[in-house]
Amino acid sequence: MPNFWQRLFKLEQEVTHSSPARPAIHELIERSPAELADYEQWKSSFILRRLLDWLADQYAIYLHDPQAIDGHTDFLNTPSSKGFILHFHDTNYTRREATFLFDYLKERVLTLNYRTQISDTMTYTRPRWVETMEKHYLKPRLAFVEGEKQDQQYGNIMIELEVRDDQVQNLRLRATHYRDYNFSEPLPFYDLMQVLLHRDI
Repeated sequence: MPNFWQRLFKLEQEVTHSSPARPAIHELIERSPAELADYEQWKSSFILRRLLDWLADQYAIYLHDPQAIDGHTDFLNTPSSKGFILHFHDTNYTRREATFLFDYLKERVLTLNYRTQISDTMTYTRPRWVETMEKHYLKPRLAFVEGEKQDQQYGNIMIELEVRDDQVQNLRLRATHYRDYNFSEPLPFYDLMQVLLHRDI
């Protein structure tokens, strides 16, 4: 069995030879008991309230005047996808705080009739850094009733956290709905934002 240094050398080789189609590391996300306890404590913190207030304020500004939002946020609005991005690399928030918000958004979506399709992490080598992408992919629980359209709610929801050399870059959330005869019209993204911004779990 390889010892610690052999495993570390093997990992370095895998990172060096990774590519967008072949990550060096691909694992399911599993939080330790200590991380889960820390997260539960963080949910009652001022930091979560400040993060949600920031996102709520920027979303309200975006709805009134999209050009007036700050440089740390962007919003997506296309016929099939809605969402937002938080540019953490331009803020003082830590990776811990961004990771907890990443998990918190997933928890909020799961208060709806959604299920986790996959939560995973992939690590790639880039020319100037090592990139880690954490992802929560959630899908509505569809009920198949003959003759009725399927209720897709807000569509499929992807939450991604991008980290470079252990420095958080951005957090993205995107809701993409089906444009198909078999599915109901999606619910308004505004309503999903109200669920995400709610603090009482």
